[in-house]
Amino acid sequence: MANIVPNSFKQELLSGTHDFTPSTGNAFKLALYSTTSGFSAAGTTNYIVTNEVSGTGYSAGGTTLTSTTLTLSGTVAVVNFSNVTFTSATLTASAALIYNSTQSDKAIVVLDFGGDQTSTNGDFTIEFPTADSSNAIVRIA
Repeated sequence: MANIVPNSFKQELLSGTHDFTPSTGNAFKLALYSTTSGFSAAGTTNYIVTNEVSGTGYSAGGTTLTSTTLTLSGTVAVVNFSNVTFTSATLTASAALIYNSTQSDKAIVVLDFGGDQTSTNGDFTIEFPTADSSNAIVRIA
């Protein structure tokens, strides 16, 4: 599986459901999952608890993303978030879901880690790529 942008998110963008405005917009969260199965562009519409990881240093529902920024990279609009660290974590995750906790937990994007990633009583960090037209997690061309 590769990263998935849910079809519902694409429609919701056009209807103005999601507000990525820094400081005043919606709140976005990142939840971790033990498998990528069950996620699809057509079927993933909201945060789900099925296959969500559990472990030391992680709470159900995940964590709030901070420092949302909006920029243009050439003619492409991009959204960026600060990296996320679950400290002193003991867990294994193979995917993450970014969702809008302000708007009924609507799904934004599913991130595929390319296999199991494990932390044993250490930091589990999600590093977002450079926020440019080729690499940003959320980008509109």
